[in-house]
Amino acid sequence: MLRESLDRILALAGLVLLAPAGAGIALAIVLESGRPVFFRQVRIGRNGRPFHLWKFRSMVTNSGGAQITSSGDRRITKVGRFIRKYKLDELPQLWNVLRGDMNLIGPRPEVPRYVDLDDPAWKAVLSVRPGITDLATLVYRNEEEILAAAEDSERCYREKVLPEKLSLNREYIRRRTLGTDLKLLGLTLLYSFAPGGFESAEIKTRILSNRT
Repeated sequence: MLRESLDRILALAGLVLLAPAGAGIALAIVLESGRPVFFRQVRIGRNGRPFHLWKFRSMVTNSGGAQITSSGDRRITKVGRFIRKYKLDELPQLWNVLRGDMNLIGPRPEVPRYVDLDDPAWKAVLSVRPGITDLATLVYRNEEEILAAAEDSERCYREKVLPEKLSLNREYIRRRTLGTDLKLLGLTLLYSFAPGGFESAEIKTRILSNRT
């Protein structure tokens, strides 16, 4: 409860401090491709409860198509490509944190079509509140490139990426501490503006180890 209250306080502070940046992003989106500025999508939250996740719109309007995105996706706008590169499209999710839908740190919420509520792995992951960033997000920070290189991106996501993300999230839940969350938050900020760095295996070791 204390952690969730702290997350809401930090989310409110973030919304206030980042309001000028958010206004700039919104203006850039409108100038390039018009409205809407935001993109809303149903995701599955704690205990299987659906909620609306918010992002800055990074694709053309009425884009439709696949619910997974690979690098080079023609639906992504120029502004969208920039804000996705630096994870700025995720900023509106601070509102989700303030509402209590999400935490700052926790398993990334998935769209309904990929969630099996009867699967023990999913039950474990959905036992906690989802977050803006998590261990799987950092390990798979090049997910769009992986999917772009696959012959069948949908199959690659379902059969390779998603099971590994579930495994990483379950391991995180078993070993989560305040220290772990702080390391996840710090590395997320680092990789948002400096995408290079440690390999995926080293990221996992650094975050889950007891060493700082």
